[in-house]
Amino acid sequence: MRAIDRIDTGPRFTEQDAIRLNRMFRGSDTDEWLAAVLEGNLVGDIAIVSSFGAESAALLHLVSQIDASVPVLFLETGKHFPETLAYRDLLTDRLGLNLVNVYPDLEDLQSRDESGLRWSYDPDGCCELRKVRPLEKALSGFDASLTGRKAFQSSTRANLPRFEIDTSDAQGRFKINPLIDWNADRIAAYFEEHDLPRHPLVDRGFTSIGCSPCTRPVAPGEDPRAGRWAGWDKVECGIHKPGEEPFL
Repeated sequence: MRAIDRIDTGPRFTEQDAIRLNRMFRGSDTDEWLAAVLEGNLVGDIAIVSSFGAESAALLHLVSQIDASVPVLFLETGKHFPETLAYRDLLTDRLGLNLVNVYPDLEDLQSRDESGLRWSYDPDGCCELRKVRPLEKALSGFDASLTGRKAFQSSTRANLPRFEIDTSDAQGRFKINPLIDWNADRIAAYFEEHDLPRHPLVDRGFTSIGCSPCTRPVAPGEDPRAGRWAGWDKVECGIHKPGEEPFL
């Protein structure tokens, strides 16, 4: 399978490239098309962006079985649950991951969040400092990133395609969603089949796990991401933009 031709000037990839890949792999099983993408170098240099959250082990295991050298970018915000950091270390060791911890800029934190409490009055600004800016810098050398987003998680993710162009990157980087069509039952079955450990907070009602100040357990019947930024008009940290038009 031929890799997409690289362009010397202008964007790396365009919406037409995303459309072509979505059509190329329509109907293909996840492990099949993901292996073709990684082994065939179809999207250039690629990294996984992982929160090591409730369902992260599924994608991390899938990729590690194909190419464990793929960098796994973890945003070390300084606000994670201790359980998340322990889970990160457990999965990294068990799956042989190429973990890359990504940190906020210290000067930014000192000038804009010296108290460490920006999350309490400006969650968007806190995410910008601790997630969005550091990730933009970390991804600048990559052509594509893999995410763990799934359609069932929220209405803002319901219509996302497998391949899309990252709207935060003017140079046309791919954003790829391998588990977008997986439901909760399939994920649970995958965990059981491969004996993957669960995040310690799952048993305490956390279905989506972010930074500790802005995450609460989810009640039965609630949206799986209802525990993120509860009480705020906010559904994403800024890494992913809600309501983006999908490329079919």
